[in-house]
Formats: sequence, C-alpha cells, structure tokens
Amino acid sequence: MAELATIARPYAEALFKAAAGNAAALSGEVSALAAVAGDELLRRFADSPKVSAAQVFDVVSGVVKTPLSSPAQNFLRAVLENGRLAAMPEIAQQFHALVNAQTGVSDAVIESAFAIDDAQLADVVATLEKRFGRKLNASVQIRPELIGGIRVVVGDEVLDTSVAARLQQMKVALTA
Repeated sequence: MAELATIARPYAEALFKAAAGNAAALSGEVSALAAVAGDELLRRFADSPKVSAAQVFDVVSGVVKTPLSSPAQNFLRAVLENGRLAAMPEIAQQFHALVNAQTGVSDAVIESAFAIDDAQLADVVATLEKRFGRKLNASVQIRPELIGGIRVVVGDEVLDTSVAARLQQMKVALTA
C-alpha cells in the first residue's frame, strides 16, 4: 500500500537519524515492535477512544520480550501519540532497508523444498554472496511445492533453480 509506505517513511528516516551509529543494534527492537504491532487485537485496542497512548505504550512494552532502549521507547511513544501503530510493520521494513544500505548488507530469502542444515546454509550463502556481489543476511523458508532445489529472492532479483521452475520451463518449451 503506497499510502502506508508514505506515512512510514518519515518515521523510519527520523529513527535512523536519531540512532546514528547505533542503528544496527536498534534494528532488533524495531523488528520486535513491528511483530507486536502486527497483532489485530492490539491494533483494535490502540484504536479505542477509551484507551490513552500511555496505556497502549505500557501494553506494547510489556509484551515485547526484551526491555526497550531509551531511543526505542521514545520512538514508540511518538508513533502511538500520532496514532500510527498500524504503520509500525512498514516503518520497521523501511528502517531495516536503511540499516542494510548503511552496512552494505542485503536481505536474502532462500526458499527450499527441504530443511537446510547450518553447514549447507553457510555454503549456499557464500556462493550467493559471490553471485550477487554483496553480503547477505539470509533467512530460510520451507516450500514443499518447489519439489527440489532452491529459490532465492534478494531485493528485486530472483534466482530460481527449483525443480518446479525447471518443469515450468520444459512445459513452456514443449507447448511453444
């Protein structure tokens, strides 16, 4: 949603500037806040006119598993006072992109038909870092419909070496 991205951008940029060199450390807290803010019941609670921003702050900070740092608390208060809790997941995504740009790291989603052990994942990530020419922060998702192989998404680039993709290519070649 373009509107949500437009609302989230100034918050993400302000938090990034306020965090200065500590943005990478703050990234985990922002992700935790986004996960909590993604809950529909919490958003309905926050949108209630009977509930103050301070009460919502107490609930959110109580639910987050780790204690929030002072910058994260101030950020959460600003978001709640402006009624932008629904934008928190998008804010976190844009903040994470700013941190990645600063550190020269890209997020990579590796989709596999089967579980990948740590040694295999390290080999795959090393190969992908050479292929994409940058450091990657990889996460793995299991997708049995791939049949075999992997599918990698890094930003807007996709590398699909799955069996399902090869079968689709064969189908297109045979029907053409």
